[in-house]
Amino acid sequence: MKPGPLITVLDDTPEIRSILSDALEQAGFRVRSFGRAADFEQACKSISPDACIIDLGLPDSDGLALVHRFASQSDVPILIISGRSRTQDKIVGLELGADDYIIKPFEVEEVIARLRVILRRTNAEPHKSATQTARFCGWTADLNLLQLTKDTGESQNLTYAENEILKMFLASPNRLIRREQILDYLGSNADDAYDRSIDVKVSRLRTKLGDDAQDPRIIKTVYGAGYIFVAEILEG
Repeated sequence: MKPGPLITVLDDTPEIRSILSDALEQAGFRVRSFGRAADFEQACKSISPDACIIDLGLPDSDGLALVHRFASQSDVPILIISGRSRTQDKIVGLELGADDYIIKPFEVEEVIARLRVILRRTNAEPHKSATQTARFCGWTADLNLLQLTKDTGESQNLTYAENEILKMFLASPNRLIRREQILDYLGSNADDAYDRSIDVKVSRLRTKLGDDAQDPRIIKTVYGAGYIFVAEILEG
């Protein structure tokens, strides 16, 4: 029998680690839990988790900085579980690379459901076996590797969400892509925080592409509606 997905849990509260570990294992996941960021980061050098659950209130590290660092170095999906309940906290967490955000106190059933959605989305294989690439405005996008490479050799890593948004744009150039369509495609909840997080993710993608929002050559914002990918796409 194939082993279940490996989930790492990083939370400084032993009771929460125990509750999550027990529930996840009963649901068929394998679990490694950590109380300190340093131990988590050291372990991730030798193990390959399928997803990570990260609390933001850590004793030895800034949780948001850890999320950003981990997301920039890996394509492993991140689920934040935090007591920080402000909309802005959720937006910042998603902006820095998290795939989802749950506020404490939480129901373990919701955590498991959200993890399964993230894993289905992340593990979905493209229909084409060949590497998916596209060239535009001096960039080559490798959608399998989640990477942008400039003609000068400069490269940028994309988060999973940024990569999926770019896929949408490349599949429908010169057509309006509504924010609601992006939400549906990413499988996010359509609340205000996630809705506004789409703007944040597109802004981060635009920044990585060096595209000026005031004079766009690649992604044009249609205020109140969505976005249009206006760059000419060359063969990959």
